[in-house]
Amino acid sequence: MMEKEADPAAGEPRLYLDPTFYLDSDSPDVADFARTTASPGNTAPERAVRLYYAVRDGIRYDPFQIAFRPEEFRASAVLKRGWGFCVPKAVLLAAAARAIGIPGRLRFADVKNHLTTEKLREKMGSDLFIFHGYTELFLDGRWVKATPTFNIGLCRKAGVPPLDFDGRNDAVFHAFDGEGKKYMEYVKDRGTYSDLPYDVIMETYRKHYPLFFGKGTGGNEGENAP
Repeated sequence: MMEKEADPAAGEPRLYLDPTFYLDSDSPDVADFARTTASPGNTAPERAVRLYYAVRDGIRYDPFQIAFRPEEFRASAVLKRGWGFCVPKAVLLAAAARAIGIPGRLRFADVKNHLTTEKLREKMGSDLFIFHGYTELFLDGRWVKATPTFNIGLCRKAGVPPLDFDGRNDAVFHAFDGEGKKYMEYVKDRGTYSDLPYDVIMETYRKHYPLFFGKGTGGNEGENAP
């Protein structure tokens, strides 16, 4: 998969330290979470690792309960809620990193999940996850990928190895599960962003996942959609 930089600020890591509407690293709750979680890490990679595991396992992955209103994607809202799918979890990790002085940004890709459940496949109408979100952190002079999507309990239940992060090497989904079956395939890179491209994502979701925006789906227009 070819990588690209969608963000004009991509070459300036210092520009990924400021709070934004979605990456509200200046929220007292996010700042307190970041400082408490990262302590007593001595180096930036050590602190980043602590944040990664706190978001990976402390925020439950749930692709069925999706709140589509803009404010529900803010890092502070994700932290308070305690659950979310890949995009909100990536937002929280990037915001928490910024709160302790580690540049963080969002990256998106289309991925094909070969092991997705029948229930989720029916709800989505596809096994292609468009605008799958993960985080990139600027550590020791370079951007490192971190994917805090699936909590360890879910991985054990699904029979796939949990995705670990050491602060040095990219943590992206495995191509195969623990039994050698095809697991995750990266199909298209959608680039990096300093803040959540909410409107672009919603427009794309509406086009590809109409069931999520239909009545009675849990992501209906009257309750969860913007």
